[in-house]
Amino acid sequence: MVDDKIKIRKIQNEDLDFVYKAICELENEVLDFKVFEMIFNENISNPKNLYLIAENENENEGLGFISFHTQNLLHHCGLVGEIQEFFIHQKYRGQGVGRVLINEILNFAEEHNLKSIEVTTNKKRVENVAIYENLGFSLSHNKFTITSLSF
Repeated sequence: MVDDKIKIRKIQNEDLDFVYKAICELENEVLDFKVFEMIFNENISNPKNLYLIAENENENEGLGFISFHTQNLLHHCGLVGEIQEFFIHQKYRGQGVGRVLINEILNFAEEHNLKSIEVTTNKKRVENVAIYENLGFSLSHNKFTITSLSF
């Protein structure tokens, strides 16, 4: 896919079904749609978040999307962004769609003087480490989690 055939725009309410299906595929589970819709609407309306969709310019077909949340952190003494979800449809992977979305995030980060951009990937997605390194990220931290099942 050639970069000039990829259109990037902010996600809107009409993109709910596309994003829902993408996240269900990414997580390999069917999520509660009503809860998902509530969180989706809250997140896309939050001015500290940036949700972008990549489309094929000629067909308005969704190719992938990225969600990016920012917050001021004490230990960075400034604004930090974190990629929360990043999905490219299987048939468009390796064609530059992800790089175009990441470049939009980098532009946003520069415009808003962010201190850093972070991304986390599940250990079961081992291929993502090489993908993120290829996009300019370095593997510098460990992330520990406790799920609600453990409380």
